[in-house]
Amino acid sequence: MATISDTMSLATPTLAARGAVAEEEQKRLALAYLQDAWTEAHHEGIEGDCLAQTALFLALAELISTYGEEATARYAAGLAPRISNGEFSVELSWQ
Repeated sequence: MATISDTMSLATPTLAARGAVAEEEQKRLALAYLQDAWTEAHHEGIEGDCLAQTALFLALAELISTYGEEATARYAAGLAPRISNGEFSVELSWQ
């Protein structure tokens, strides 16, 4: 079974039609889509904490589906030191 760090290509049919899209470009596009959806949900009154927990659930479910439970557990275990080191501490601004 592949590991999470092996590949995380999530090309949509539209992206696939344009040819191979670099991983960094895919991540940039994915972030833009998620930020738009997050902003829309926020404007509809869904609280940020609820959105975050749901996003984490969906993300972990996708990773488990793709890489399996053990690989995903190892990946998730590696998040604690990254969080403690401030890697995800950014100022968020929702439109």
